[in-house]
Amino acid sequence: MDTSQAAKKVLVVGAGGFIGGFIVAEGLRRGFEVWAGVRASTSRKFLTDPRIKFLILDYDSTDAMASALASALPEGSRWDYMVYNLGATKCTNFADFNRINFSYLRSFVEAVRKADMMPSKVLYMSSLSAVGPGDEKNYTPIDTKAVPRPNTRYGLSKIKAETFLQTCPDVPWTIFRPTGVYGPHEQDYLMMIKSIDRHWDFGVGFRKQMLTFIYVEDLAAAIFEALDSKHTVHRIYIISEGRAYTQSEFRRIVARALGRRFVIPVRLPLWATYIASLVAEKYGIAKMQPSTLNTDKYKIMRQRNWDCTIADSVADFGFHPIFSLEKGIEVTVDAYRKAEAARKAAIAANKKKKGENR
Repeated sequence: MDTSQAAKKVLVVGAGGFIGGFIVAEGLRRGFEVWAGVRASTSRKFLTDPRIKFLILDYDSTDAMASALASALPEGSRWDYMVYNLGATKCTNFADFNRINFSYLRSFVEAVRKADMMPSKVLYMSSLSAVGPGDEKNYTPIDTKAVPRPNTRYGLSKIKAETFLQTCPDVPWTIFRPTGVYGPHEQDYLMMIKSIDRHWDFGVGFRKQMLTFIYVEDLAAAIFEALDSKHTVHRIYIISEGRAYTQSEFRRIVARALGRRFVIPVRLPLWATYIASLVAEKYGIAKMQPSTLNTDKYKIMRQRNWDCTIADSVADFGFHPIFSLEKGIEVTVDAYRKAEAARKAAIAANKKKKGENR
């Protein structure tokens, strides 16, 4: 723990999600006074540490947020840092991407101004999807100088949010564009792990695809390293492990962690994947539940080159990921195994209880 940071305050907006919980935990580990900005209805399943202070935010009301911000701390006090992690990665109504990923950020910034609570730094969690497709001919790594050409509604909403911040000279912003974030509690990569655990590995398209990842704890650590640096204001950074993997490399790493010697790779043509995505999307709309597989996600899966460089992150705040994909997958699989064992134990206990009550 860095005791020199003990008195500093950080507000994590959107703390209730997968990444948010790890950001909060990292802040506590570093000795910060951590505030979790959440909706009243947000689950606190991963926010159980008694040291966490909560701030209830109504993202649909700028005035309500301003009032909540102004009244949370003693007069004359403010947060040293704010991490804006709120966002949606899948929506039933695609218009919600714009509302949640862009409009809510704009309202929050307005609320911070109104409450006169601007911190020394605001870190915004964007996505590598804000850049759009990379070089799929020579597979040149994506860097921060790449001109954004987002081809998904999700990516478009993120670049709109980034552009808004860049028009706010009074906001000391830093923008992170992480690549695929994985770790315990994450659901999308967990689906791939579960599939490989059942001896199947489904890939999309027949051309070479380069994948990049960042373990969630490395991302959380990078946030605080960037906040602590003097060189990160009004800068954009790509966050990744620092190397790329093929689908077969990913499969072998996951299979090894699961102890699966025999896994059948299945390549789905793009047209078949698109049809499956469209059907899943329509089914999700009918059920009023966002589907992990949808036409927006299809465009992400279709992208062949996710390779990227983290040179700026290394230079400006000494970013050095600790977790290789192999190490991160081992931890993730271990958490998955424990969760499965707990689920099965709960089912068995419930059956036993029902049998005793007959």
